Amino acid sequence: MTIPTRQLPWSLDDIPYDAIETARIRDDDALFLLVCSASFVESGSDTYTGNLVAQFADDDEVGTWLREHWEPEELQHGRALKAYVHHVWPEFDWDAAYAAFFAEYERVCTVEELEPTRGQEMAARCIVEMGTTTYYQAIHAATTEPVLRGLAWRIRSDEVRHYKNFHAFFQKYQRAEHLGRRHVLAALVRRAVELRNEDAAIALRHVAAWRRRSRLDDGAPGDVPSDSELKHQAYGVVSRHLPMDLAVRMALKPLRLSPGVQRLIARPLATLGAGIVRP
Repeated sequence: MTIPTRQLPWSLDDIPYDAIETARIRDDDALFLLVCSASFVESGSDTYTGNLVAQFADDDEVGTWLREHWEPEELQHGRALKAYVHHVWPEFDWDAAYAAFFAEYERVCTVEELEPTRGQEMAARCIVEMGTTTYYQAIHAATTEPVLRGLAWRIRSDEVRHYKNFHAFFQKYQRAEHLGRRHVLAALVRRAVELRNEDAAIALRHVAAWRRRSRLDDGAPGDVPSDSELKHQAYGVVSRHLPMDLAVRMALKPLRLSPGVQRLIARPLATLGAGIVRP
């Protein structure tokens, strides 16, 4: 697969931050958590890129795409989401909260956490990109604030493209490693089970804690929700709006199942997926 050299498909100058309808989202704790935690994960993506580049050090095609395309686009997602947070919630200390998140995240984001073979890691990446694609589509569906809707869809479109590239690389290494369906399935399941327990969960926990602390320090009127209540609200939004049919199709694609078999297992897989995101 040849990756053409190109500029990023969009820039922060394309996002009309001055047009944000703040009143539509300012008091929405769940969307704040979802947007801010995503900004944390995307902003730390260069750490994960470094691990992948190390695993594919002798593959110029993969390494070049990771460094020149995937990493810059992921970091731009982080900058764009951070800017949105600053515009809508300027009192939130993003830098301090991110530093606390990253101190924990960098300890668990290691080469040892990657799959045992390159083909299996690319299969696992398909699951991660499925997760990000459907996550941003859920945010797009959950909010009525037009600037966030547009930003979420831009990022969602990038993630779909990333999925396609990782899937192409997966096919390349599946052939080279003679990976059987059993080994592919094992990688897919491992990463699917971990989706709620890794970087996104760490980010959400730190954002919830800092959000609550910020509201208490500001003397917010009435009861301030606990960290667990805030996270419950955020997971509830994702659960209600996640495009599960799309998630299932993207998750199953590396297995190359027959249409009949795919229809047979799609429903239980959708149920499993709903359980992963349910609060």
